[in-house]
Amino acid sequence: MGALEIKIYAVGMLSTNCYFLIHKDTRQMVIVDPGADAERLKVKIEEQKLKPQAILLTHAHGDHILGVEYLKNAYQIPVYIHEVDSEPLLYADRNLSLMFGSETSIKADVCLKDQQELQLAGFEIRVLFTPGHTAGGCCYYLPQEQVLMSGDTLFYDSIGRTDFPGGSMSELLRSVRDKLMTLPDETDVYPGHGEPTTIGREREYNAWIR
Repeated sequence: MGALEIKIYAVGMLSTNCYFLIHKDTRQMVIVDPGADAERLKVKIEEQKLKPQAILLTHAHGDHILGVEYLKNAYQIPVYIHEVDSEPLLYADRNLSLMFGSETSIKADVCLKDQQELQLAGFEIRVLFTPGHTAGGCCYYLPQEQVLMSGDTLFYDSIGRTDFPGGSMSELLRSVRDKLMTLPDETDVYPGHGEPTTIGREREYNAWIR
């Protein structure tokens, strides 16, 4: 993965994976889905002398966003999310933060579009719009490192649930088939919950998409 180092921290009630995408040389980094335990995440950032540049959200569900405001304010960094999920992010009843005992409302700084190319912390990051788990879910693909942050779209041996508002099984399966299964087999997949996998492994063994 070259200059990329990935740190994984399981946070909150649902053990949501928060990822640090770290540039080994500059120590600049991007935070993906800080779902809870923001103070603990800040300690990890300070311990490693990291320099946060942005927060990327794969979707607007409470277990992926509860740590956003604290870290955004601590480091004065922008919050990115796909444009379709930017509105639910504003409302606690729609982003499901009430389920986790928090009335969270976040205004995104950058609303993303499909295939948009970002340059953050020295990495090229491509936005892949993958609706289905939510109406505005997206994944983040780092083509040079062959890494995918898949959120709750694709898991090890599974896919995201679709029974929340804005969910659609047909859209989710289309997203996985058309956007993710077209990536190289050796792409490392880092999901919103559970252990990492690869595109090749899921193409061969994931019963939902075989």
